[in-house]
Order: sequence, then structure tokens, then C-alpha cells
Amino acid sequence: MSTVKTTSFELKGADGGPLRGEVRTVGTGEARPAVIVCHGFKGFKDWGFFPKLAERVARAGMTTITFNFSGSGIGPDGDTFSEPERFGHSTFSGDLGDLEAIAAALADGSLVPGLRAVDSYGLFGHSRGAGIATLHAGKNTSVHCLVTWSGIATVNRWDAETVGLWRAEGKLNIVNTRTGEVLPLYTDALDDVERSGESLNISKAAENVRGRWLIVHGADDESVPLDEARVLFDAACKTTTEIDIVPGGTHTFGAQHPWAGYTAELDAAFDRTIAWLSQHLL
Repeated sequence: MSTVKTTSFELKGADGGPLRGEVRTVGTGEARPAVIVCHGFKGFKDWGFFPKLAERVARAGMTTITFNFSGSGIGPDGDTFSEPERFGHSTFSGDLGDLEAIAAALADGSLVPGLRAVDSYGLFGHSRGAGIATLHAGKNTSVHCLVTWSGIATVNRWDAETVGLWRAEGKLNIVNTRTGEVLPLYTDALDDVERSGESLNISKAAENVRGRWLIVHGADDESVPLDEARVLFDAACKTTTEIDIVPGGTHTFGAQHPWAGYTAELDAAFDRTIAWLSQHLL
């Protein structure tokens, strides 16, 4: 079996700090299409299923780029929220800027040594990362193929009571359910959403996605309602978009961190995703 080569990189993130990531490829990767992978809120490139997905995409013949958004809060060790202030000041616009920096480095061949420049690529996103991927795809015709899992259809995620308390206290406490630690989320994210106008309108971006798009959502998603997947599909071009609702699928399709193995729902999502990327990129 071919060996997957992993190469680390570091760019300047939207917040001015390091934007850390990895490139996986089989062989040199010089003649292979690329897929950029976007994690979700409180996620990171090495969370749960992401390394498995990246390796499977690479073995299928595509270069895979994974990275931690600069506002993820994940430090150099790749597994702990050792940069809580960066998490606290994270925004949707910052995430979008990070993705644009990755895409630009991929396009000009500067991401890692030996990786050829590409003028089109694929995107994968989960949850909030799916929303960011959709926003990017909606304004970049270079995105030839898009797969979103458990994707959000709006950046307005908070009710009026939560917003009021957030404003009054200057931060929203976010609990890392894995460790119990409390991470501060300052009002930067709220300010970003309130002043964004159409720039963060995910459902509007969905109307403008021109690449082949697969929307995957769990029927039992406990974090992002299934209705949001239907909003995206209703907005998207029907000749280039498909929706796959996974029976029994939760927000992560049963995946856990640390990795605890595949579930039937995750297997189904993986198989559909690899097939879609292979069909439309290779």
C-alpha cells in the first residue's frame, strides 16, 4: 500500500498569528488535484475523524490540506486549547480570511515545497467549517467541488437573551466538553456578524456555488437542525447539487475524540464523500 506523506506548513493567520496545517499526499503530489478541509467550531484538524478523512482522500489520489483556523485556540501541540485568547477573538470573517490564505498559497505553489500550483480545487467542511467553505465557494469559481457535512445555513446562532448577556458581560463562556475547561468568546464574533451584511450570508452564497456540491447531514443531528441542510439545498443549483440525509446520523455521525472507531453512519458519510470527490476532481 502506498505511503501517505505528511508535510507541515505555517502561514500568517487572519489574526496575525500562526496558521498551522498539514499537506497529505501519496508520492510527490505534483499531478494531483487538491482538497482543502475545514473543521468546525471547537474542532481542529486532528479532531476525531479528520485525520482519517484526510488520509482516505490522499489514498484516493488527491492532495489533502488540513489546518487549524487561527481562531481555533489550538496551540502548537495540535490537541489542546493553549491559545484561549485567539479563540476568544475568533470571527467568521477571520475564518474566511484563513481559508482564503490557504487557497492563495495553493494557487501560487507556495504552500509546501514540491507541491504544484493549482488553478482549481475541492473543499470539505464540517459544521461551522462547512458554512465557511460555502461562503468561499460562493465567490470563488476556482472551487470545482464542494462537500459539506452538518453545515450551518446562517451565522446568526444566538437568541436575544444570549446576546443580551453576552453584551452585558463582554464575553460568552464556551465549555470544552472533552476537558471541562471554559473558553472565553468575546464580542468580536457578535460584532462581526452584526456588521457583516451580505458577506456572511451563507444561504445567499449557496445560490452562487458553481462547483459540484454534496450536502451531507445526519437525520438526528443534535447541533445543527436538519432544516438548515434543506435551506442550503433549496438555495443551491439543483443540476450540480445533491443532498444525502444519513439515517441515524448525529452531528459527527458518531465520531468521537479521541478517535474511537467508525460507526455505520460515519462509514456511509465517508464512502459518499470519497466517491463524490473522486468523481468530480480526478
